Amino acid sequence: MKQFIAAFHNDDEGATMVEYGLIVALIAVVCIAAVILIGKNLSGVFGTVAAQV
Repeated sequence: MKQFIAAFHNDDEGATMVEYGLIVALIAVVCIAAVILIGKNLSGVFGTVAAQV
């Protein structure tokens, strides 16, 4: 039983998966923010072009 608990305690695989999950979540948030900002800027550019046409 001691060996099982020691092996479970030393297993870092679950922690690594959590870290990867956090990195993926952070990348997703950055991508969503970039798309929102670019979308707003493009909307303004297209509005300006449409007004001049």
